[in-house]
Amino acid sequence: RDINHITTMLFRQLYDRESCTYTYLLADEKTHEACLIDPVLELADRDDTLLRELGLTLVYAINTHVHADHVTGSGVLKTKWPSCKSALGATGNEAAKADMKVPSGDSLTFGAINIKFTSTPGHTNGCHSLMVSQDGVDYVFTGDTVLIRGCGRTDFQQGSAKELYKSVHEHIFTLPDATRIYPAHDYKGRTMSTVGEEKQFNARLTKTEPEFIDIMANLNLANPAKIDIAVPLNLVCGIHSE
Repeated sequence: RDINHITTMLFRQLYDRESCTYTYLLADEKTHEACLIDPVLELADRDDTLLRELGLTLVYAINTHVHADHVTGSGVLKTKWPSCKSALGATGNEAAKADMKVPSGDSLTFGAINIKFTSTPGHTNGCHSLMVSQDGVDYVFTGDTVLIRGCGRTDFQQGSAKELYKSVHEHIFTLPDATRIYPAHDYKGRTMSTVGEEKQFNARLTKTEPEFIDIMANLNLANPAKIDIAVPLNLVCGIHSE
């Protein structure tokens, strides 16, 4: 990497109204290389158009985990961008297909942007949080591990409330308080939080571990509407086998 390359990171937060999923676009404004985090199948054309309008080249489509509420856009985006590789964290995703399985603690780099993968199981056993430090700002893309004032459910896909609590308190709440949290979803119109805010105001994750486990065991949530379609497709990068 060019040590004289001072990066300005282009950052966009995009939204899917049906599943309330956030997709994130990160790009190096000098090399024009870009990645998408948690793209959604039905909005792949939107993402493709934006990339081309901004003169970017998609090099990675990253999923924070194998989603149950929507089908990933990674496979379709790969057909539009031969430069693009799909990526998942390696831990817990042994049964899933992706071009790259990134070990926890390792990073993907494009231009001068470095995305560190950290295994944070609990919502699913394959969840990873993605950490970026750029232009003096620390970001963590938490997937469903930490939501704004909440967290992802733990009652399917090898979920574990005990593991989620451990993941958050060992890997997220130990980050600097000013670290910006960008989750995979929000259902109330909120766009971001910080580690300091969630340590103070998260109604679930500020509880003791036994209290948290009890809360998660009594949510009694219905399964996501698309779970039977989304999980099998997302295990194969969102592409139907012919």
